[in-house]
Amino acid sequence: MKLISLRLSTLAMGLAISGLATAETYVVDRYQDDSEKGSLRWAIEQANTQPTVSSEILIQAVGKAPYAIKVNSPLPEIKAPVKIIGTQWAKTGEHIAIDGSNYIKGTGVEACPGAVAGQFGTNVRTTTLPGIVLRDINGVTIQGLEIRHFCIGILMNRASNNLIQNNRIMHNYGGAGVMLTGDDGKGNPTATTTNNNKVLDNYFQDNGDGLELTRGAAFNLVANNHFISTSANPEPSQGIEILWGNDNAVVGNKFENYSDGLQINWGKRNYIAYNELTNNSNGFNLTGDGNILDSNKVHGNRIGIAIRSEKDANAHITLTKNLIWDNAKDIKRCEAGGSCVPNQRLGAIVFDVPGLEHAHFVGSRGHGVKIDPANLQKTCQQPNEQGCNAQPNQAIQAPKLSFSKGQVNVVVKGQPNQRYQVELFGNRLASSNEAEIYIGSIVATTNAQGEANVSWKPTTKVASLTANVTDQLGATSELSTALKMK
Repeated sequence: MKLISLRLSTLAMGLAISGLATAETYVVDRYQDDSEKGSLRWAIEQANTQPTVSSEILIQAVGKAPYAIKVNSPLPEIKAPVKIIGTQWAKTGEHIAIDGSNYIKGTGVEACPGAVAGQFGTNVRTTTLPGIVLRDINGVTIQGLEIRHFCIGILMNRASNNLIQNNRIMHNYGGAGVMLTGDDGKGNPTATTTNNNKVLDNYFQDNGDGLELTRGAAFNLVANNHFISTSANPEPSQGIEILWGNDNAVVGNKFENYSDGLQINWGKRNYIAYNELTNNSNGFNLTGDGNILDSNKVHGNRIGIAIRSEKDANAHITLTKNLIWDNAKDIKRCEAGGSCVPNQRLGAIVFDVPGLEHAHFVGSRGHGVKIDPANLQKTCQQPNEQGCNAQPNQAIQAPKLSFSKGQVNVVVKGQPNQRYQVELFGNRLASSNEAEIYIGSIVATTNAQGEANVSWKPTTKVASLTANVTDQLGATSELSTALKMK
């Protein structure tokens, strides 16, 4: 026994000498905002003293519900791989709030200034007045909390391999409820600094943007969250905005009541799948190259999927197996996005919907935002027109459908000697012209004149039929004119 004790003592001494230490647990059982033992501020300060050591901060339920810690000044940035856990959620499903209303002056967007003087609110570059800050840190977990009344609820700046799960993010009216950004401090993106974070199973309500993946944020997973805006939100902009963010996965989320359910601005290779978008002005509002939208449910919006023109004429967006129905609603909500242009063409998939960068956008570009008219973009309307963006997705044309002798004939016009995939959709009503039911796909190969003519025998009974086309590079067309089935 003496030999074992001696070896354990020697091991402990060796760990201490090498700089390694055992994990610590800090219990928060006082809601006063000070640095006394038991407060949240004290616990973060203690964890930060050991930046290489994993530790836990366990926030207990104190007193009677609702449980809330009101902070009087910014909390210390997280500088160690710590788990911050509201312990009541695992017991009863209740969240413990961290509330910034004591020092965020005002309740509207004017309380949240941008990085540029005179700008404020949603859709301006900002990292101002956040609640919990993860900057240049890995391995942090935040669970069971309600983060509210900050300008940004959780700021993840150049932070990787972190987990945000089972929280409620509410009433953060500036940048976003959760912002993942590689911003270098001057508005420039940084690569490989904001990667492999997971935002799972959270509830987002009445934030400016619900969540942002910006300026180099890549390979992050955002899954199974609920994003909702209500009449209390002064700027219902986006559920999620992706700005110069690449290779992210956004899967299984729900978006309600925004200008745009999800907006992509020049991000690349993002995979957006199995989400539901309803009662938004635009369900999806898209630019970027190599983004894939797969098997989403898009219904009850003004425009289901809007694809904007952009300076990169070769950019392509792939749409596959998305279920789109009951759109063209009168939802003119245009805070940093949306669709409010008079006489705007509406429907399931619409090309050349104007965004903030376009001269013919109608709506708010952000409070205090001034753009030189010379820098605003427009879309080319005539062949060989100069000084304008090409039509989106290389102006790929929808197929034409006809019905004869029990078969649907599909005509595709495109590039010569190329392979195209045609996806077919059905609708329950003969008057419907969207894509309510995914039926299947067929391959069409064009001849030397760029035309393909293929036939398909229906196996699913529907009242009307539509189709779209995706070329070999991944660019997808709008839907065809609906074909009423006999």
